[in-house]
Amino acid sequence: MTKMRSEIAEQPQALRATLDSLLPRIDEVRALGRQTRQLLFIARGTSDNAAVYGRYLVESHAGRLSALAAPSIATTYKRKLDLDGVLAVAISQSGRTEEIVETLAWARDCGARTVGVTNGGADSPLAQVADLALCTVAGEEKAVPATKTYTTQLAALAVLALGLGAEVDQDDLLRVPEAVEKLVAEPGDLEAVVEGLADKHGVVVSGRGLAFSSALETALKLKEACYLHAMGLSYADLLHGPIAVVDADTPALLVAAENSPTLQGTVALAERVVAAGAQAFTIGGGDGLARAGTAALNGPDLPEWVAPMGLIVPAQLLTEALARRLGIDPDAPRGLNKVTQTD
Repeated sequence: MTKMRSEIAEQPQALRATLDSLLPRIDEVRALGRQTRQLLFIARGTSDNAAVYGRYLVESHAGRLSALAAPSIATTYKRKLDLDGVLAVAISQSGRTEEIVETLAWARDCGARTVGVTNGGADSPLAQVADLALCTVAGEEKAVPATKTYTTQLAALAVLALGLGAEVDQDDLLRVPEAVEKLVAEPGDLEAVVEGLADKHGVVVSGRGLAFSSALETALKLKEACYLHAMGLSYADLLHGPIAVVDADTPALLVAAENSPTLQGTVALAERVVAAGAQAFTIGGGDGLARAGTAALNGPDLPEWVAPMGLIVPAQLLTEALARRLGIDPDAPRGLNKVTQTD
């Protein structure tokens, strides 16, 4: 068994440990929230996809304007901004990516209150810079593609949203580990999707709303570990032109949560792709999306606000299985390291 496959299976335990550690800290988040009005998320790579989830979650359920930072404004342009009233949230698996640590310190110096989300522990540079460190409890991750560190980041951001006043049921979050456990055991028609992608050079991965983060992370995983030209897009952007690339040689992989306001549009997109003679593989979205597509991976039985923690699991299993099918070691893809430094 690959390290990546083992770490996918460790996610229920990692999520339980992370929630046990972070849920008691909601009052600390609430105290920072009272001093701020809007959020700025700072991240790169997989952590940036987690930040997309955080942005959609905070805006849709806590009613706070949020944005994704451009770290080069701090590190390359060295431009001072007025961040009074901003809660800057930096996300880094290791807590040691210099660019992210530097950007969070820059945000603090510009007047922001700061939160660090990391699996690197309280002694990591990111945690040391932050006013509040939300340290995930994923344990060591040995495979280069992030799996359990990503889902626990989403859990930490869900706790952040609760502290910022998200109008949701906290009990939904407690159901996530069990839902993930079920998806690890029953991902759906994994073999059919693997075979459908095995002879393809590219795939378009699409979702919208809270599922958009899962689409982006799925595309990144397929690029990292399977060397596919995977394009992650909101289906709204896809319909504005790039859908022209979807054809018999470039299938679509469509992601949606059940009971989501974006589900109907995702089903319509799957029907359009299939009608055009292309394959539409699906993740989540219940029976309606599964029937509209070519082959389906299961989604979690969870409300939309926590569904991304489950939606990514079949995609992780797909990535690991497809990499092996292609003769690639998913634990150590070429050109990648566990900690990436950028200027």
